Amino acid sequence: MTDSPITPPNRLERQLERLSEVPAFARPWFRSVVLRRAVPFTGTAGLDFLQMGRERVEIGIKNEKKVQNHIGGIHASAMNLLAETATGMVVGMNARDDCIPLAKELKMAFKKRATGSMRAVATLSAEQRALMQASDRGEVNVPVIVTDENGVNPVECEFVWAWIPSGPRNS
Repeated sequence: MTDSPITPPNRLERQLERLSEVPAFARPWFRSVVLRRAVPFTGTAGLDFLQMGRERVEIGIKNEKKVQNHIGGIHASAMNLLAETATGMVVGMNARDDCIPLAKELKMAFKKRATGSMRAVATLSAEQRALMQASDRGEVNVPVIVTDENGVNPVECEFVWAWIPSGPRNS
């Protein structure tokens, strides 16, 4: 489920580690249910949380009617949700418990028509993860690769995430 941590697990990791008691074949389904409840819009779109780790998060979306555009592909907004959720979750897997992750900036360039289901893989380097542990505020550019079921990259994305201390001083 997670990469070997250098630091103790954060709140999100601890919640996901509870799933270790669930039989292996059922973990992906239960993980998606837990995370969809935490972020309800991901459930509305039907995102599947395929892999959750400190270094890498992979999320999928099926090409179903509820997320389709007028030409039968996955809607641009659903592609954005897919990429944003993958990048946000990898940041969330690394954010200290005393910090809140916030999306700061995104850029999307639609390059090709997507075919079928899609996946987004977001990653953080060891240096980025260390920075998140060492400071109570900052920002990172989170790489994400979005592919369709044919392995094509129909969209190029850039996401910048920030983290700030949680608590009353940010109100």
